[in-house]
Amino acid sequence: MISKGLLKYIRSLQIKKYRLLHQAFTVEGEKSVAELLQSDFALETVFATQKFLQKHTHLLQKGFEVVEVSEEELAKAGSMETNNAALAIARMKPATDFAWQDHPFVLALDEVRDPGNLGTIIRIADWYGLTAVVLSENSADFYNQKVIAATMGSFTRITPHYVNLPEFLQKRPQNVPVYGAALAGKNVHKLDLQPRGVLVMGNESHGIRPETMQLVTQPLHIPGRGGAESLNVGTATAILLDNFFRNS
Repeated sequence: MISKGLLKYIRSLQIKKYRLLHQAFTVEGEKSVAELLQSDFALETVFATQKFLQKHTHLLQKGFEVVEVSEEELAKAGSMETNNAALAIARMKPATDFAWQDHPFVLALDEVRDPGNLGTIIRIADWYGLTAVVLSENSADFYNQKVIAATMGSFTRITPHYVNLPEFLQKRPQNVPVYGAALAGKNVHKLDLQPRGVLVMGNESHGIRPETMQLVTQPLHIPGRGGAESLNVGTATAILLDNFFRNS
């Protein structure tokens, strides 16, 4: 059973200022919680149905509280309309400095503010083997419950780095190219790209900001054949990343 006080605490973590205050966030759904249990995140509590607990007994280690609850209690506590499995409270990881030597290829997001888009991009980055994503300060919050849900567990393998993006790019090591998605860029299908450097993806509506764009050394364009005005930023990220990795 979830007490009223605990229910209030769980719901408060749906708001960014309380996530920052408590340095905690929630994870919902069977796949995401199962991935969390296999990760190096510290946990506070796992609330789960009997079915989930029986299926994942081998993942339930000591060091955090496990509470058996009903599906109705999970739905009442979380943000998902239906949840027949589990909800976990996990601790945020301390912010770390970005180490260029550990990331020869960097995905950077310039004010990508939609949580669903960010979650999708994190999942795509994980698919291509990236372990970190650099985000401008006004991008969506990595620990937003909608971001976490959209990653389908990939949040456990990606480290976010929030930075002043223009300053970050200015301080990059010498000879590190900066690629950026732009309508005026070169046709990405005609280039022989290798996963080295930085790929910048811009805001859903306005693209890359001018102050960031001036630091892009190689604009890239995805040519279209139909009448659509633009691509979703998640879709565009997947297409560009595939062009970088297909020959590597």
